[in-house]
Amino acid sequence: MTDDHKRKLIIITGPTASGKSSLAVDLALHFEGEIVNADSMQVYRRMDVGTAKPSMDERRGIPHHLLDVVDPDEPFNAGIYRALSLPVIKEIESRERVCFVVGGTGLYIRTLLGGLIHCPPSDPSLREDLRQRVEAYGPAFLHKRLEGLDPESARRIHPHDKLRITRALEIIELTNEPLSELARRHGFRNRSFQTLRFCLQWAREDLYHRINERCLLMIDNGLAQETSALLESGYSADLKPMKSLGYRHMVGYLEGSWGLDEAIGRLQRDTRRYAKRQLTWFRADPQLVWTEPGKIEEMVKRIETFLHARQIQEDIL
Repeated sequence: MTDDHKRKLIIITGPTASGKSSLAVDLALHFEGEIVNADSMQVYRRMDVGTAKPSMDERRGIPHHLLDVVDPDEPFNAGIYRALSLPVIKEIESRERVCFVVGGTGLYIRTLLGGLIHCPPSDPSLREDLRQRVEAYGPAFLHKRLEGLDPESARRIHPHDKLRITRALEIIELTNEPLSELARRHGFRNRSFQTLRFCLQWAREDLYHRINERCLLMIDNGLAQETSALLESGYSADLKPMKSLGYRHMVGYLEGSWGLDEAIGRLQRDTRRYAKRQLTWFRADPQLVWTEPGKIEEMVKRIETFLHARQIQEDIL
């Protein structure tokens, strides 16, 4: 597919609490656009406060896609995200609307733009063996093993992320190759889009202040009550989304593992650490245009040039 015929996407990404959602709405209003969510947590129904999902008022009439598409106990991953996103983007294009892909989940954006790594399917017996080892020794133990076998993947995966640690080790067992090498060879080159990619940047102390304030606002907006309602509805605390930022902290509070002040402190600390990992991921993308959220006029000019250009150089992921 030549560059002239590739669909054009505007990517708005950045660390948590950097102001992606409100900025994207402003830009979508200016360009008569629509927004496709690229946040791995905002796909879940009934999880609104802890995911900072934009309310109907905050959306200001702009169509938002891929919000509230699965229940917390349903599977969801980058492959499913790509499969759902592609027809939505095509539909937006058919209406001659500008498409903004907005969110901080770098893996989802990379998979959307570059395709999927072809990995062997899960082996049930191997998966169960790894699961038992996680239960017996803890995720940090297996993360240490992953560091020895695939240090690059270990740097990208949080030591407490049992699912991703298990899958990375499973791939190594099944292919005799590290996941990072499979990713490098794949190159995410299955490109069907021209993209203009913005990443929002803040001074570290300002970003951390925004994160701390957002965590407090989530508490004020009823994060504990939302978590309690999910548990009372039968959603296990062991579900992947229930172990995410905010929800696992409130589970600990509700179960009496720590008081509210300690839960808030842990939430703020862990969210700052998550933002740091996001920034490490984004810095690996040479195509990102780093910008301050307040420089909207500059962004508008860049987008206008991008949308009206007949040709651009092919994206390098």
